[in-house]
Amino acid sequence: MKSISSDRIFVLLVVIITLAGLAIFSSAALGLLARENSSISKDILLQAGFGLGFGLFAFLAARMVPLSWIRRRALAIYGATLLFTAMVFVPGIGFHSGGATRWINLGITTIQPAEFLKIGCVIALAAWLAPRARQLANMKKGLLPFSLLLAVSAAVLLAQPNTSTTMLLVATGLTMYFVAGAPLRDFGILLFGAIVGFGIVALARPYVMQRVLTFLHPSDNALSSGYQIQQSLIAVGSGGVFGRGFGQSVEKFNYLPEPDGDSVFAVFAEETGFVGSVILVLLFLVLAARGIVISGNARDMFEALVAFGFSFLIMLQALINIGAMLGIIPLTGLPLPFVSHGGTALMAALIMCGFILNVAAHKSA
Repeated sequence: MKSISSDRIFVLLVVIITLAGLAIFSSAALGLLARENSSISKDILLQAGFGLGFGLFAFLAARMVPLSWIRRRALAIYGATLLFTAMVFVPGIGFHSGGATRWINLGITTIQPAEFLKIGCVIALAAWLAPRARQLANMKKGLLPFSLLLAVSAAVLLAQPNTSTTMLLVATGLTMYFVAGAPLRDFGILLFGAIVGFGIVALARPYVMQRVLTFLHPSDNALSSGYQIQQSLIAVGSGGVFGRGFGQSVEKFNYLPEPDGDSVFAVFAEETGFVGSVILVLLFLVLAARGIVISGNARDMFEALVAFGFSFLIMLQALINIGAMLGIIPLTGLPLPFVSHGGTALMAALIMCGFILNVAAHKSA
């Protein structure tokens, strides 16, 4: 078996972005010192211990497991992650916070099973699309069953509610469908359906519509719905070209909501400025680009779609989080991969990278 460094560039990128993410998170978490009921040491310990510690173990497992075994059990893996995600609705197991039920309570911490559903969904889509690449022009064999597979995941996530993860998975699924060879006709139908679906969700859920309205009119309600984006833009603007200095953010103290979570990029931009922000964005883009190169060298369609799906998902999630903090798109609540608070999210990102590296180890000649 080839060594774990079968693609040394990709491994190096993962190491850099993971360690940088832990440092950025630790600096941002210090902003919680000025807030009541905060436990900085516990948060950092959980991020480093649970997220990074178990994440590295899971990364190695994803790298070493035979991809042929994963392919044969793709639907079972998807079903398990789907049921695990649905467990949040079980009384006494699910944890409710901020109007959503997205977590499972473990006592000392919580986990968000939707992070694992991302993995199960990409694997299932890759396994389903790979043998049907030449049949996708037939709507009965392509568009309809594909839509059903995505709709099942979307239904469970929307029930939590978790609109942002739903949109991320749908966007990733649509792109994988197109890359697998689906006709533009079907891609257009699915895109139109996704836009209509988002419109219905926005009308049915006031908080989604409020985020859209805040994006369109960011200066309105600056002390309520527009507060986070206003403070984020202040933080980013305060960073200037080179930033205030690492650890020197002002906005993370009592100003930015969730400085170690959704707003972590704003803290980083304030501390490292335009230069640091560009470097971080480039790291995500280069990581994804390397993953897509690995996808192009894969030995079969299944492995190519796995590497592409995970690379695209990580990149898209990072760009959505950063775009929201810059006011380019509405706020979503998606964490910044490898950086934001959440051991489950860090573990899931490392698992995805482990699978990409697994594909690289068995590239075609």
